[in-house]
Amino acid sequence: MAKLVSNKKAYYHYEIIETYEAGIKLLGTEIKSLRNHGGNLDGAFCKILDFEMWLLGASIVPYKHGAAFNHEELRDRKLLMHKKEILKISQKIKEKGLSLIPLCIYLKKNIAKIEIALVRGKKKYDKRHAIKEREEKRRIQRITN
Repeated sequence: MAKLVSNKKAYYHYEIIETYEAGIKLLGTEIKSLRNHGGNLDGAFCKILDFEMWLLGASIVPYKHGAAFNHEELRDRKLLMHKKEILKISQKIKEKGLSLIPLCIYLKKNIAKIEIALVRGKKKYDKRHAIKEREEKRRIQRITN
C-alpha cells in the first residue's frame, strides 16, 4: 500500500469513529499527478447524492505533461462503493450527526483507493487535551531512553 496523499489535519480536527475503503474514479492525468504526490485533501469532504458517494473539494494538481488533455484541479470525483455500504453510512450520518471525510489516497495493486472516515468534530478543549497527552508521552519516552 503506497500512500500518495494524506489528510494530516483530519486526526487533529476530528475524532475518527469508523473508517472505510472505497475506489475512486480518476482520469489518466489525475493518477499520474497523484503518483508525483501532487494532491491535497485538506478541506475535502464526501457527500452522498442519489445513492452515490462523491468526493468534493479535493485538489489534484494538473499533470505537468498533460497539455490540452489535463483535468480540472477541483472537480467532483465519484467514489465507488456497494449500495448497501452507502446506505449504512448515510443512515449513520443522519442519525448521529456525523461527517464523512477522506483520510488518504493510496494504491492497492496499482488501483487507486481512498480511505474515508466517519468523524465527529473535536471541541477546542479536546484538541488541547490531545496535545497535552502527546507531549507527556514524548517526555516519558525521552526519560526512558
